[in-house]
Amino acid sequence: MKEHQLSLSVTGMTCAACVASVEKVLGELSGVTNVSVNLPLEKAVITLDEAIGDDDRARCIAAVQGVGFGAGELVPALETRRNNEEKVAAQRRQVVLAFTLAIPVFVLSMMVDDLGRLGSLDLRLTLAMLTALPVYAYCGAAFHRHAWTSMRQGTANMDVLVHLGTTVAMAWSSLVTLSPVLEFLPAFVGQAEHVFFDGAAFIIAFVLLGNYLEAKAKLKATDAVHGLMRLQPKEAWVVVEEGTVATPVEQIPRGTLLKVRAGETVPLDGLVEDSTALMDESMMTGESFPVRKHEGDSVSAGTVVMDATLMVRTTALVNDTMLANVIRLVDEAQMGKAPIQRLVDRIAGVFVPVVVVAALIAAAAWLFWADSLAPNSAMSSSEMAVMVLVSTLVIACPCALGLATPTALVVGTGRGARYGLLIKGIEALEQAHATSTIVLDKTGTITAGSPRVSHIELMEGDVQELVCLASSLEAESTHPIASAVHTAWENMGYGRPAVDDVRTFPGLGLVGTMDGEAVAVGNLDLVNELLTDLPDDLDEQVAKRARRGVTVVLVVQGQRLLGWLEVSDRIRETSQAAVKRLKQAGIDVVMLTGDREEVAQSVGDAVGITNIVAGVKPDEKAEHIQRLQENGVVAMIGDGINDAAALSVANVGIAMGAGSEIALESADIVLVRNDLADAVAALELGRATMTRIRTNLAWAFVYNIIGLPLAMGLLFPWTGWLLPPAFAAAAMSLSSVSVVSNSLVLRWWQPSAKLRAGDV
Repeated sequence: MKEHQLSLSVTGMTCAACVASVEKVLGELSGVTNVSVNLPLEKAVITLDEAIGDDDRARCIAAVQGVGFGAGELVPALETRRNNEEKVAAQRRQVVLAFTLAIPVFVLSMMVDDLGRLGSLDLRLTLAMLTALPVYAYCGAAFHRHAWTSMRQGTANMDVLVHLGTTVAMAWSSLVTLSPVLEFLPAFVGQAEHVFFDGAAFIIAFVLLGNYLEAKAKLKATDAVHGLMRLQPKEAWVVVEEGTVATPVEQIPRGTLLKVRAGETVPLDGLVEDSTALMDESMMTGESFPVRKHEGDSVSAGTVVMDATLMVRTTALVNDTMLANVIRLVDEAQMGKAPIQRLVDRIAGVFVPVVVVAALIAAAAWLFWADSLAPNSAMSSSEMAVMVLVSTLVIACPCALGLATPTALVVGTGRGARYGLLIKGIEALEQAHATSTIVLDKTGTITAGSPRVSHIELMEGDVQELVCLASSLEAESTHPIASAVHTAWENMGYGRPAVDDVRTFPGLGLVGTMDGEAVAVGNLDLVNELLTDLPDDLDEQVAKRARRGVTVVLVVQGQRLLGWLEVSDRIRETSQAAVKRLKQAGIDVVMLTGDREEVAQSVGDAVGITNIVAGVKPDEKAEHIQRLQENGVVAMIGDGINDAAALSVANVGIAMGAGSEIALESADIVLVRNDLADAVAALELGRATMTRIRTNLAWAFVYNIIGLPLAMGLLFPWTGWLLPPAFAAAAMSLSSVSVVSNSLVLRWWQPSAKLRAGDV
């Protein structure tokens, strides 16, 4: 069944319980098969089992709004960021106002003894009440409004806890203050000596401060991906007969000739048609050195021309560029959830009601048994009950739990994209973290993937006949060796003969017919099947060249062996260092290649790989991966073309080259730079990100495990420790800020410069 996805912007979420509420209400709608909500990105992705219509969109928006959150169409990401920056500025003003009023409330409540009377009322308490009231009613208005909306819908979130805690504190303190004029109140209210105006004011002030710091941190967390979005120019200079015309990039079709001047950003992917220039590709790949581009070279949107004007022929539309693919992949990855985070979201859905019940039970216990539990306390049993109730409600806000995974994932995947490491989901990060075996393809992975014909051995006919026939047979092949053969043919400048009925035999070569007789190009195994009369020393000659790392491509016409092409491919500069780093990390390295044993062994010796499996056909690679998976988590690194099946089967598929559509589809991680060093960097980024996620969750859980008993007064009889409401609010805000700050440590992660230079 084909599934359809609908993305919505969701505002007003503050914690994991909010996420759980939105996912629950959307998941209950008919036709919805899956819902994923991201707290930092304020985004919901809804999967439906049928085509999406306006009614479906309206139903989903109404459902989210019904539980107290804002919902609407997704606006462009950069516009969303500008809106969020304005919200952060407004939050800062709220924080300043709240603390400006909360500090005098604290002084009046806790530090001033007596200011006299105002009629029958205590002037000190009256001033504290009047100063705290704007904080409660104005600064905390959003909490109260969202809390009532949530409770009407039968759900509960952080706003409910803040609303209940501050309302109880304000109500109790106001009744104590006004008791002289409210004669109907019970005697114990008028006899109370402790008020909690400072607690109510500081709860709102600290929660606002925490939300402000979180919002600032979340903006920083998305810096990387928004930085990529800003790389896309809005207009390009299109070459016309009269000169150039500024044209919006959305209106530029493929094949358009563009003029990109020095200092300008390339607007769309394309090929250099004229001139040569240095290109700054650091914003796409993290490569610190400029790259010289010549006529015929490809250039990517988002890169910068440094020293000359280039004429570029576009090869992609604005939504199909490599830059657009990178942004899309990062966006999809950031919506992922680890299994442990899905568990946390389920816990958060029932956490708030459980905390409310626990707070009521604790308050009741102190109300009835305070004299025996704390006989020397300066507070009465009713005052102790109110303090415990308020502190427990406030400290248990599940903000940190909701931020633990998504903030680290947003920062990690954005940072990876900044260095050309495209991670498609959190599952890939989890598996990368646990990888025990790395399987490497040879051609295009360990080697550069751009082989060249280094020698032609002629046995019959002439060189022209051999090369042209080989190129005709390889015409339909996408293998790098086929490119080497075509290059050799193009350099000769001759026409190619017509070859019919070309068939590919994976792992062997290609066979066709020309003028009624069979022709073939391939390896020794294929030639042995086709010809009966071969030179006695052919095996030894092929093996001798293979030991030097040369691939031999034999050419057959009828029953004649015309000769062979010797194709060599240079080893990447970073391959040896990358293999060494993997071994140092305790990871087993295996080379899996379809080439001859001698060729594979030569390459293995050069880079330090001893575990080599050679002569493997493309359809057999997946079987080898499955056998290795019996002993642990296996990552496969290939070029994404011949290795698609193996990349899909592996626990972590890493494809060299973001330009390959198959790579984007089959791999879990895509490397823009086509460098084995970046595969190592991707695994290291996975470890770093998962470490942050786990420490975030550990901190969030430990914080609640320690904070709740303190707030409920469970330790008071033995330690004398009881958490005041203002301290509970500060601790709650600190936990959320700590989690986000811990994730932001990833902003300083970068691949090893030494490894990228080919040194360990």
